[in-house]
Amino acid sequence: MEEPVMDVAHLGHVELLTPRFEASRRFFTEVMGMVESGQQGDSVFLRGWDDYETYSLQLTAAATSGLGHAGWRTRSPAALARRVAALRADGVTATEHACSFGHGKAFRFRDPDGHLVELYYDTQWYQPPEALRPALRNQAQRYPARGVNVRRLDHYNCLAVDVRGCREFYERNLGLRCTERIEFDDGTEMGMWLTATNKSYDVAFAREGNGVAGRLHHIAFALDSREAILQAADTFLEASVPIENGPHKHAIQQTFFLYVYEPGGNRIELAHSGARLILAPDWKTITWTEAERNRGQAWGLKLTDAFRTHATPPLAGEG
Repeated sequence: MEEPVMDVAHLGHVELLTPRFEASRRFFTEVMGMVESGQQGDSVFLRGWDDYETYSLQLTAAATSGLGHAGWRTRSPAALARRVAALRADGVTATEHACSFGHGKAFRFRDPDGHLVELYYDTQWYQPPEALRPALRNQAQRYPARGVNVRRLDHYNCLAVDVRGCREFYERNLGLRCTERIEFDDGTEMGMWLTATNKSYDVAFAREGNGVAGRLHHIAFALDSREAILQAADTFLEASVPIENGPHKHAIQQTFFLYVYEPGGNRIELAHSGARLILAPDWKTITWTEAERNRGQAWGLKLTDAFRTHATPPLAGEG
């Protein structure tokens, strides 16, 4: 058995593109309850109340919606150097990116489906201003008590023309582990869930049926309980934010979920995975069959048709 690669510590942040910047900004601060920690150029940087880094969401004004990039923090400067060397040895162009807001130098590259990814180590831990200083020393900031009150960034989900190729790329170059996957009867890999930690997943991929590379399905934020997600549904109701799907329970990964769209058109998930952790160092990937996948959710209503077809940036003719 090969020694596992543990160089990637966790998903640090995602950059979300929006053509309705101010409306998206209000959504994440007033409805989601996130806190702004800075602004630079066309971007504003936001955080959940228990994110230890300065931010977990970079919201950037753009002509369309979608994923700008995803940032992963490594476990050390040496780990960063090892992953960059591995990428380059695999024929991947990894370009040094100057210090960004909230963290030091990074190396950016594209995965096989064209999604932009960066690796970094040096980061700025969040230092709350007096008004946001928590009562407890082991909490990043004061609980905002505003809107949904998202705790932290949880994961992101992309579409890929070749799901298997993306899975093998992340396993080979970043050392991520596949906890669950879907394989149809014809051998096509339709979905996969990867983790860098003991969480059940940090990133997921589903098959892109239109042959268009580089699209985003959703980003997800964690809440503390199922009840918090039910309360979030009431918050969305009062804020006139339509709920696309949920609250229901996924069979895969057993996530209790709720999906909405932010004003820029990107799908947002609120997720609660309970106490489910992947503690086994020799975890055996769960592979779901086509028949099992077609049964739908663990319980709850059937997902909307748009859930399987809509992603960002939208295709021509889509809203």
